[in-house]
Amino acid sequence: MAVVLIVEDEFFVRQNAEWTIGDLGHDALVAGDLEGALSHLNAAGAINALFVDIRLSTLAFGGYDVANQAVKLRPDLRVLYTSGSPLTADMQAQFVRGGLFIQKPYSPAQLEVSVSGMLQ
Repeated sequence: MAVVLIVEDEFFVRQNAEWTIGDLGHDALVAGDLEGALSHLNAAGAINALFVDIRLSTLAFGGYDVANQAVKLRPDLRVLYTSGSPLTADMQAQFVRGGLFIQKPYSPAQLEVSVSGMLQ
Protein backbone atom coordinates (compact mmCIF):
# COMPACT_ATOMS: atom_id res chain seq x y z
CA MET A 1 0.00 0.00 0.00
CA ALA A 2 1.22 3.48 -0.88
CA VAL A 3 0.30 7.00 0.19
CA VAL A 4 -0.72 9.29 -2.68
CA LEU A 5 -1.09 13.05 -2.28
CA ILE A 6 -3.78 14.38 -4.64
CA VAL A 7 -3.62 18.10 -5.46
CA GLU A 8 -6.67 19.17 -7.46
CA ASP A 9 -8.69 22.38 -7.15
CA GLU A 10 -11.95 20.95 -8.53
CA PHE A 11 -13.77 19.32 -5.61
CA PHE A 12 -15.59 16.55 -7.48
CA VAL A 13 -12.55 15.61 -9.56
CA ARG A 14 -10.45 15.50 -6.38
CA GLN A 15 -13.07 13.41 -4.60
CA ASN A 16 -13.34 10.89 -7.46
CA ALA A 17 -9.55 10.53 -7.57
CA GLU A 18 -9.49 10.01 -3.80
CA TRP A 19 -12.13 7.29 -4.02
CA THR A 20 -10.42 5.53 -6.93
CA ILE A 21 -7.03 5.56 -5.24
CA GLY A 22 -8.64 4.33 -2.02
CA ASP A 23 -10.36 1.52 -3.93
CA LEU A 24 -6.91 0.42 -5.12
CA GLY A 25 -5.91 -0.08 -1.50
CA HIS A 26 -3.78 3.04 -1.21
CA ASP A 27 -4.13 5.86 1.28
CA ALA A 28 -5.02 9.21 -0.25
CA LEU A 29 -4.19 12.63 1.14
CA VAL A 30 -5.96 15.53 -0.53
CA ALA A 31 -5.27 19.22 -1.06
CA GLY A 32 -6.90 21.86 -3.19
CA ASP A 33 -3.88 24.15 -3.47
CA LEU A 34 -0.16 24.57 -2.87
CA GLU A 35 -0.57 25.48 0.82
CA GLY A 36 -2.55 22.32 1.52
CA ALA A 37 -0.04 20.23 -0.38
CA LEU A 38 2.90 21.72 1.51
CA SER A 39 1.12 21.08 4.80
CA HIS A 40 0.98 17.37 3.97
CA LEU A 41 4.50 17.30 2.57
CA ASN A 42 5.99 18.99 5.65
CA ALA A 43 4.19 16.65 8.06
CA ALA A 44 5.83 13.50 9.28
CA GLY A 45 4.84 10.33 7.49
CA ALA A 46 5.41 8.64 4.20
CA ILE A 47 4.12 10.00 0.92
CA ASN A 48 5.03 7.84 -2.06
CA ALA A 49 3.44 9.73 -4.92
CA LEU A 50 1.94 13.03 -6.00
CA PHE A 51 -1.06 13.21 -8.35
CA VAL A 52 -1.33 16.85 -9.41
CA ASP A 53 -3.42 18.92 -11.79
CA ILE A 54 -1.23 21.04 -14.05
CA ARG A 55 -3.77 23.86 -14.16
CA LEU A 56 -4.44 24.91 -10.58
CA SER A 57 -6.35 28.17 -10.68
CA THR A 58 -4.60 29.66 -7.64
CA LEU A 59 -1.04 29.37 -9.01
CA ALA A 60 0.67 30.96 -11.98
CA PHE A 61 2.45 27.72 -12.85
CA GLY A 62 -0.06 25.39 -11.23
CA GLY A 63 0.92 21.83 -10.72
CA TYR A 64 4.43 22.44 -11.92
CA ASP A 65 5.04 24.64 -8.85
CA VAL A 66 3.54 22.01 -6.56
CA ALA A 67 5.61 19.19 -8.09
CA ASN A 68 8.85 21.15 -8.05
CA GLN A 69 8.45 22.09 -4.39
CA ALA A 70 7.28 18.60 -3.46
CA VAL A 71 10.31 16.93 -5.02
CA LYS A 72 12.62 19.38 -3.23
CA LEU A 73 11.08 18.27 0.07
CA ARG A 74 10.83 14.60 -0.86
CA PRO A 75 13.33 13.71 -3.61
CA ASP A 76 12.06 10.14 -4.05
CA LEU A 77 8.48 11.25 -4.71
CA ARG A 78 6.90 9.93 -7.90
CA VAL A 79 4.71 12.38 -9.83
CA LEU A 80 1.64 11.86 -12.01
CA TYR A 81 0.37 15.01 -13.74
CA THR A 82 -3.12 15.54 -15.14
CA SER A 83 -4.78 18.15 -17.34
CA GLY A 84 -7.81 18.58 -19.54
CA SER A 85 -5.44 19.67 -22.30
CA PRO A 86 -3.60 17.13 -24.44
CA LEU A 87 0.04 16.61 -23.51
CA THR A 88 2.48 18.75 -25.47
CA ALA A 89 6.27 18.79 -25.59
CA ASP A 90 6.26 22.16 -23.79
CA MET A 91 4.18 20.72 -20.97
CA GLN A 92 6.31 17.60 -20.68
CA ALA A 93 9.50 19.68 -20.62
CA GLN A 94 8.33 21.15 -17.29
CA PHE A 95 7.76 17.76 -15.62
CA VAL A 96 10.06 16.72 -12.80
CA ARG A 97 12.31 13.80 -13.67
CA GLY A 98 10.26 10.70 -14.42
CA GLY A 99 6.92 12.51 -14.31
CA LEU A 100 4.00 10.74 -15.97
CA PHE A 101 0.77 12.12 -17.45
CA ILE A 102 -2.92 11.19 -17.66
CA GLN A 103 -5.39 13.35 -19.59
CA LYS A 104 -8.76 14.40 -18.19
CA PRO A 105 -11.37 13.18 -18.31
CA TYR A 106 -9.99 9.83 -17.23
CA SER A 107 -11.94 6.80 -16.13
CA PRO A 108 -11.30 5.04 -12.83
CA ALA A 109 -9.73 2.19 -14.83
CA GLN A 110 -7.35 4.60 -16.60
CA LEU A 111 -6.38 6.18 -13.29
CA GLU A 112 -5.83 2.73 -11.82
CA VAL A 113 -3.40 1.82 -14.62
CA SER A 114 -1.55 5.15 -14.33
CA VAL A 115 -1.23 5.02 -10.53
CA SER A 116 -0.14 1.36 -10.60
CA GLY A 117 2.46 2.14 -13.28
CA MET A 118 3.73 5.14 -11.35
CA LEU A 119 4.15 3.15 -8.14
CA GLN A 120 6.11 0.27 -9.71
